[in-house]
Amino acid sequence: MSDVLPVVFVHGIRLSGACWQQQKRLARGRVAAPDLPGHGTRRGERFTLDGAVDAVAEAIDEVGGRAVLVGHSLGGYVSIATAARHPERVVSLVGAGCSLQPSSVLRGGFRFARRGLATAVDDGASFSAWLLRRVLPAEVAEPVIAAGIASEVIPDVMEAAAGMDPLADLARYPGRVLLLNGRHDHFRLGERRFLAACQDGALQIVPGAGHYLPLTHGESCARAVDGVATALVSG
Repeated sequence: MSDVLPVVFVHGIRLSGACWQQQKRLARGRVAAPDLPGHGTRRGERFTLDGAVDAVAEAIDEVGGRAVLVGHSLGGYVSIATAARHPERVVSLVGAGCSLQPSSVLRGGFRFARRGLATAVDDGASFSAWLLRRVLPAEVAEPVIAAGIASEVIPDVMEAAAGMDPLADLARYPGRVLLLNGRHDHFRLGERRFLAACQDGALQIVPGAGHYLPLTHGESCARAVDGVATALVSG
């Protein structure tokens, strides 16, 4: 029997499963990294929360039917919803950069950014690629850029986010939850409320990291995930 549980990694908005190349390399067990609707190989599809949860549930089935879920940003909110709907499939949950309510102010900021990107000839793809290359290591940035950056999905995601209730979903999920946040991430502003909502929760802050923590501080993320996956097997 393996000494580590399977892990399903769920990407953030505009990115794709390709962003998890480093985590796949560092993982000791079986992993999956699906594309959410409207992203990566599924660009052109409408993003809905139901469709995103179904994509994650299918990935869990691919790795054996039960797994640790690791979600970043949008992927974190989707993972929280998946855990609430399918607790029997989610052994534990690691949510990175998703400890903030998706309020109307937050959604409005994303819609504003989308309008700016849409004014570019290439829909902001060149700017987004330039930014990712500055922020992320090449091992992460290049596969993401090659898979395509789905700025066009932002309106659908914001519409879906209006119906998300991550605090209620966390309260429904009985398993272990690790909130993994970068010290400088604005998405950690509600982390105490999120932690309080968990039935069995813990909070870990990574110094020097920002919102892209799982992608910029890959080894720190891998250690946290491996600790969860291994502890659950041995415990």
